[in-house]
Amino acid sequence: MTVARRGGLRRGGVAALEICALAALYYGSAELGLLQQLVRGQVTPLWPPTGIAVAALLLRGPRIWPGITLGALLVNLSLGPSYTALLLIVVGDTLAPLCAYVLLRRAGFRPELDRLRDAIALVFLGAFAGTLVSATTGSGTLVLTGGLNTDRFWTTWWVWWTGDAMGVLVVTPVLLVLSRARLPWHVKPSRWAEVLLLLAATACVGVVDTSSTPLLFLGFPLLIWAAFRFRLAGTAPVALAVSVFAIIAAGRGSGPFAEHGVLTDMVTLQAYNGSSALTALLVAAAVSERDKSQREIARACGHLADLVSRLSATGTQPTPPASGSHPHPGPPRGSDAGSGSRPRPGSTPGAGEERHRSRSTYRPAPPPRGTADPD
Repeated sequence: MTVARRGGLRRGGVAALEICALAALYYGSAELGLLQQLVRGQVTPLWPPTGIAVAALLLRGPRIWPGITLGALLVNLSLGPSYTALLLIVVGDTLAPLCAYVLLRRAGFRPELDRLRDAIALVFLGAFAGTLVSATTGSGTLVLTGGLNTDRFWTTWWVWWTGDAMGVLVVTPVLLVLSRARLPWHVKPSRWAEVLLLLAATACVGVVDTSSTPLLFLGFPLLIWAAFRFRLAGTAPVALAVSVFAIIAAGRGSGPFAEHGVLTDMVTLQAYNGSSALTALLVAAAVSERDKSQREIARACGHLADLVSRLSATGTQPTPPASGSHPHPGPPRGSDAGSGSRPRPGSTPGAGEERHRSRSTYRPAPPPRGTADPD
């Protein structure tokens, strides 16, 4: 009983630490996201806490949901127009990751993201569908409590929804990769050189994206390069960096975001971020599936080669049946049972008769059915 009680206390302590750590990560990432707020000081085009919450639920299970609630409460405590609005917004921020988690689990989602169906599920179920709850609840609460004008509902809803969705699309894959990260032992120097080159190219694209030159499309070659060479481990960080560069450009009003309204800029920004994240996840998943198929084919060929070598070593060779022949349950042709004559009871064939039978084992095949014997 004492051992069981100690085990329960240990599990409870670990769960409490995980909840506190999730609340701290939620609050810290929210403060970073609010640096690019666009509506009422609390709506941002990229909301990393939602991505952190979905990743935590996928990795640690639904038992840590109080950490999401605690983090959302700390973030919105100084932002909500009233305590009623604060409570409703916190409920929506908690239910959105939980809904995304339930949808992903029902779809058979695997955190490895090595299948095309996993990438599609994360995009459409985890990001686009699950975050509808928080956007609708939050925007509706602000309008009902007088914190937001009615004519700004759809602008706020769009920014809120796309911000949460982008958090799932670009932050969740990075955390899933980090959860399985290991020290890269026995890596070739050429591989390290390629990693450094990819990082330098990403930094250069970031400088160009945040300038007055509208060249956001330069991020797509980097995403494809990272997907083919480094799979999800390289694609997820590059997709996050490309999205952050685009958000900074939108906040400055530079490049393609110059001289437009908030709604137009947000549609352009989130269309770009969604396209880049979708491209990154789908290409990385497709390449991972191709690699898995090639490994399975190589394993099957290895088993076949091993079987052939064993048969050659034993001297046995499988003989395929002749075409048109069928197995016959009776005795072989030319035996006593098929010769038409039976030995008399108690008699044994002599040597000459035995030799005669062994020489006359051939019997002509009967004519085909439906043809007459020639005279």
